[in-house]
Amino acid sequence: MAVTTLMPVPAARLVRRYYMYGGIYTLAASIIWGVNTLFLLDAGLSISEVFLANAAWAAGTMVFEIPTGVVADTVGRRISFLLSLVVLAVTTLVYVGLAQVGGGLVAFAVVSVLIGLGFTFYSGAMEAWLVDGLRFHGYDGELDQVFSRGQMISGAAMLLGTVSGGLLGQIDLAIPFLVRSGLLLVLLVLAFVGMHDLGFEPRHVPLREIPAEAVEIGRAGVRFGWHHRSLRLLMLATAVQMGVFAWAWYAWQPYFLELLGQDLVWVAGVVAALLAIAMMLGNGIVGIVTRWCGRRTTLFLWAGGVFSLALIGVGVVDSFVPAVALLFLGGVALGVQMPVRQAFVHNVVPSEQRATVVSFDSMISGGGSVLGQTGLGAFSDRQGFSAGYVVGGLVTLLAMPLLWLVRRQRDDSDFFSGSRPEFTCATPGVPAISGVDGGVTVDVT
Repeated sequence: MAVTTLMPVPAARLVRRYYMYGGIYTLAASIIWGVNTLFLLDAGLSISEVFLANAAWAAGTMVFEIPTGVVADTVGRRISFLLSLVVLAVTTLVYVGLAQVGGGLVAFAVVSVLIGLGFTFYSGAMEAWLVDGLRFHGYDGELDQVFSRGQMISGAAMLLGTVSGGLLGQIDLAIPFLVRSGLLLVLLVLAFVGMHDLGFEPRHVPLREIPAEAVEIGRAGVRFGWHHRSLRLLMLATAVQMGVFAWAWYAWQPYFLELLGQDLVWVAGVVAALLAIAMMLGNGIVGIVTRWCGRRTTLFLWAGGVFSLALIGVGVVDSFVPAVALLFLGGVALGVQMPVRQAFVHNVVPSEQRATVVSFDSMISGGGSVLGQTGLGAFSDRQGFSAGYVVGGLVTLLAMPLLWLVRRQRDDSDFFSGSRPEFTCATPGVPAISGVDGGVTVDVT
């Protein structure tokens, strides 16, 4: 069972700051999520071109993940985060400019790649900054609940962002993008003043040695991440799931309005907000289930199965309310899996390669997003969104055997603190076993 470790006061302050930065960042990012597809359609792109532009974003994250992870592992996590804010603020404004001048697919794709660059400066750096700082302040407890609460705060920010973005988009689809840039600039000021690297010493590498140093750190991070069997399997499983979800996230906006039979932009914001609530609910469940569940892979398997069935259901039903309910259920499953997965990865990765390995992980997921959005985008363009959801849900089932193989590795990071390999909760397809906990025989059924 999970064991709670008392957090030192300085570590608690650091966590609150992490929550604040992450919340504002998610608010800024999510304010366009409910209207992004509609914005691109309004800018003159076809539905298949919209998915190609979004796939270009995923390709950008895939290409830049390792280089930006190396930046965080050399220059520092703080610099990487500040670069993320600057790049995203500028490229978001360029996106609006392209819509005004009638920029085509190629122009939007190029800027989407650069927006992906902005997100990659954030992806590995922020988590690495948090974990390094917590270890520096003497906290060596479990990270699952820290990440789950962070996800809940981000979910609340997403709730506010998507609803307000939908309402603002009803006035003008460009307004949410302008607000996003403004929020990012506010966060830039806050982080510049209040964010410092703790538990990690930035390295002052001479300019002429930076390329070689970057290559070496990148190789070490990739080598560690890919050669660690459990991490490799988990990365591949996530790439399958997130590849489909990346398409599903953008597809529901026109699809649900089609099911509703009305062109109401604000409804897209409301549905995105419901997804935020669903993920928050899933995040909240983590703190409950870890009290009786001994292994993280148990949660991976249950959440993965529910996620797949929910996506299939979205495609099978033919009315608005059931489709929203099933998408909500899939969001809950993701909300359970995401923070537990973060904790699994960070319990394995050493500090020296933390940002690079996390970035490599995101790169693999980005590859899945590229394939998912281009493949399902073309498929749904010909066969319809409902068929796309059914096929996509079936594809995510391929992640299940990979997650099962992660479980078979029996890594220490799979077990919550206080649980032994002999004591674990029931898992799909696994007979209940008896275990010994504190000298008392327990029938785990």
